[in-house]
Amino acid sequence: MPEGHSVHRIARQFERNFVGHRVRVSSPQGRFAVGAASLDSRVMTSARAIGKQMFLEFEGERWLRVHLGIYGAWDFAGDILMDATIMSANGRMGQTGQRGTVFDSAGENSVTSIGAPRRTRLRMSEGERETDVLAQFPPEPIGQVRVRLFTDSVCADLRGPTVCEVLDPAQVAVMIGKLGPDPLCDPSPEAEERFVRRVRARATSIGLLLMDQSVVAGIGNVYRAEILFRARLDPYRPGRSLTEEQTCDLWRDWAQLLRIGVETGQMMTMNGLDAAAYRAAMANRADRHWVYKREGLPCRVCGTDIVLAEMATRKLYWCPECQR
Repeated sequence: MPEGHSVHRIARQFERNFVGHRVRVSSPQGRFAVGAASLDSRVMTSARAIGKQMFLEFEGERWLRVHLGIYGAWDFAGDILMDATIMSANGRMGQTGQRGTVFDSAGENSVTSIGAPRRTRLRMSEGERETDVLAQFPPEPIGQVRVRLFTDSVCADLRGPTVCEVLDPAQVAVMIGKLGPDPLCDPSPEAEERFVRRVRARATSIGLLLMDQSVVAGIGNVYRAEILFRARLDPYRPGRSLTEEQTCDLWRDWAQLLRIGVETGQMMTMNGLDAAAYRAAMANRADRHWVYKREGLPCRVCGTDIVLAEMATRKLYWCPECQR
């Protein structure tokens, strides 16, 4: 499932390519025909990500809410203008098949160096990749496209989302009110204090609390494992047993990792790397994480085998020595 940094990157693509433009909206698959008709030919006025949720606002106080879930993905096609803060369109990010950011011999990201792709496709889900150059625009829909949004130059196709619905402002406010704070949306001391208060009030394990989107928005399996290792915290430790300082440190580390993820397109969680090790980590997930997907391998710090367990049906990776 895409984690928070992926959804923020997708929202920035919409900000750059769709906001301020009149958008045609359709449902090639047919399952979203009524919702598409209610949005069709309206100007998109904003694009916003909060955790794993994305909200696209259209004139007339109508919003498209999308949660990609496990299988959802956006395909962008056409004259794609890359946001200046999005550095890699040709790498994969997330939980599966990561190739990593591609650097040239001078150490520059290839997309940043040569400019945005033209008349091409860009897949954005749990992973990003460029695909074929288009023979026509807009391209023919491929597969089960739930909703298509397009302007004169850019097209975005959504497949397989868990949620795709049209909301009014009151419904959007209710939905956002259910979410925990997202440090990229609200870096204020008040947001940090809200996170700290919610964690320290609960007897639930910190490993579960970090995945609870009402406690903090955007953290998934990868970031959960890595943040807890970086903090040297036992994932089974009750939230209320954490000190205020420990809880604040979790929030600040999540904010830092989220910014790195949005900027690079990679869930880079290793720290203290020299230039060569950083380049290797950006190119290969196996060099990018402390514990995630490293079950049975020696801990990079103490040498103890990394353990794979199950917590509320989700895989949990941790070092029983460093995190006790």
